[in-house]
Amino acid sequence: MNISMIGLGAMGAAIVRNLLAKGMKVTVWNRSPAIVDALVAEGAIPAADADEAFRADVVLSMLAQDQAVKEVLVDSGVLARARKGVVHVNLATISTALAGELAALHAELGLGYVASPVFGRPPVAQAGALNVLAAGAPDAVATAMPVLEQLAAKVWPLGEDPVRANALKLAGNFMIVSAIESMGEAVALGEAYGVPAPELLDMLSSTLFAAPIYKIYGGMIAERRYSPPGFAAELGLKDVRLVLDAAEAKGLSMPQADLAEASLEMLLDGDGRGLDLAALAEIARGRVDGR
Repeated sequence: MNISMIGLGAMGAAIVRNLLAKGMKVTVWNRSPAIVDALVAEGAIPAADADEAFRADVVLSMLAQDQAVKEVLVDSGVLARARKGVVHVNLATISTALAGELAALHAELGLGYVASPVFGRPPVAQAGALNVLAAGAPDAVATAMPVLEQLAAKVWPLGEDPVRANALKLAGNFMIVSAIESMGEAVALGEAYGVPAPELLDMLSSTLFAAPIYKIYGGMIAERRYSPPGFAAELGLKDVRLVLDAAEAKGLSMPQADLAEASLEMLLDGDGRGLDLAALAEIARGRVDGR
């Protein structure tokens, strides 16, 4: 099977390295060429452009936001020029609105489409241990599945409607942001009474909250280790806004998401650019102790 990857940020590059380590041939393309050169040195095959990448049987894409997806794949005409039958697997976190538009466009063009956003940070991606969602037409999912299984600790099938996968992904990312906010506030409370953050978070993440999100982000918060980012705060804000858009489309109110948006805006208006999402805890700490 010929595989291509479009979008080689931290997650995309880690996914390619995982596939290469498993002996798979992967063609790569990115708007910024430096990472392409690095991956070619590790065994990847360079594509001259996105059109060439779409000559594969399965095309993975991991583009950072809706605008990038539209610019690279839709507005450029790449999808319109792609050969019939190719399966495009969109690994990115995008809006539910764009997810619906892409599903309709691929069907109109005779292309397979699988919405397959992932849970996990770059080291998890490179280890092939992501949790991978998968929604799309059964034949497209079946074609993509051998590749998805190489990326995943588990692939979670979600039926034929691609929008469902993106809705679940946004819900999960919202819960991650909420967990960081709550840990920041809990740390501030503990510190106010003389309980150091490492002690508090080690105890809680080993007992009541013994889950990867609390362990990983709790460790970062305890150490105030926010750089280099595995999940940039800027992308966290993007995702929270997508959550709010999705909620509004269904007439839902999400007060915690409103708080998260305000906190992330405060972080990024300050010194938070280029930091990991875990730095959100510093805003929570400040809110509790009055700084």
